[in-house]
Amino acid sequence: MINPLTRRRTERPERFRRGVHLLPSMLTVSNLLCGYASVVYSTRGDFDTAAILIGVAMVVDALDGFFARLTSSQSAFGAELDSLADVVSFGVAPAILAFTWGLWSLGRLGWAAGFIYVAATAMRLARFNIQSSSAYDKRYFAGLPSPAAAAVTASTVYLYPWGIQDYRAAALALPMLLVPGFLMVTTVRFRSIKAIDVSSRRSPRYILGGAVALAVIAIHPRIALVVLSYSYVVAALGVFLFGRLRRRPTPPPPAQDKEF
Repeated sequence: MINPLTRRRTERPERFRRGVHLLPSMLTVSNLLCGYASVVYSTRGDFDTAAILIGVAMVVDALDGFFARLTSSQSAFGAELDSLADVVSFGVAPAILAFTWGLWSLGRLGWAAGFIYVAATAMRLARFNIQSSSAYDKRYFAGLPSPAAAAVTASTVYLYPWGIQDYRAAALALPMLLVPGFLMVTTVRFRSIKAIDVSSRRSPRYILGGAVALAVIAIHPRIALVVLSYSYVVAALGVFLFGRLRRRPTPPPPAQDKEF
């Protein structure tokens, strides 16, 4: 006679594993929901909430990758779903947010800038998917990551959520969208926070730095988020330019006339 309680106990681990493997995909869907909700709030003129939702999408996007690696549940389906969600949350949502926030006053130039940003995000994610299956230095990203690019736009809008009505001020805000879009398709190396080794001797510094960043965000969230998002971009560009200057070949010494 089969004991139903015994069968239930033996099936529980398999059901638990299926539930754990489903968790990263559910977090990815939550990321997609945040991107969609951000678009909805942008069209309603609630720029504050729309910018916050992009930030929430960034946190959820980091969590789904963390849990996928923790549970060893990475799959091709999850990778494709994550990229499609990122196109919405970090491509379409920031572009719509920037357009409804102030770029609408530029007319066709405003929505064209938004389309360029969305196209750059899609190309950035497609290139990342190809690189994920090949051997490359996982400590760095080739090009600005799409969440960091979205953070530039979202933090700027969050700092000034009242919107822009003058087309001259909107023209000055164009680089907020075009510069991150351009950096996403370049080969400039950006440090990957996920690849930081917390087990090294420098781990207390990383933990202390994270604690300080969280404290500053809690005290002055609007200013702190702008400083952090822009500092990440500027620091990577500074390292890139400094490396280029160091690798510049030295000119050969002038030829000397031989004496006969």
